[in-house]
Amino acid sequence: MPIFEYVCEDCGIKFEKLIRRTAEANDLHCPTCSSDRLTQQLSTFAAHANGRAAEPAMPSCPGGVCQTPGLCGQN
Repeated sequence: MPIFEYVCEDCGIKFEKLIRRTAEANDLHCPTCSSDRLTQQLSTFAAHANGRAAEPAMPSCPGGVCQTPGLCGQN
């Protein structure tokens, strides 16, 4: 059951609608102004990555001073 995105040509509102059957798409009206002048929009999606953040390439210096001179340029 796809979710379609529409924009009303009369009032400009954007909304989503779950369409179970083709007949439902034919009887679709704007939820704000009840107009049937609707344009189907291209749907976009968002992807979320699971897991932890990447480790920094170089560890930070404890106390602000490197134990290895020249390693991070703070000495």
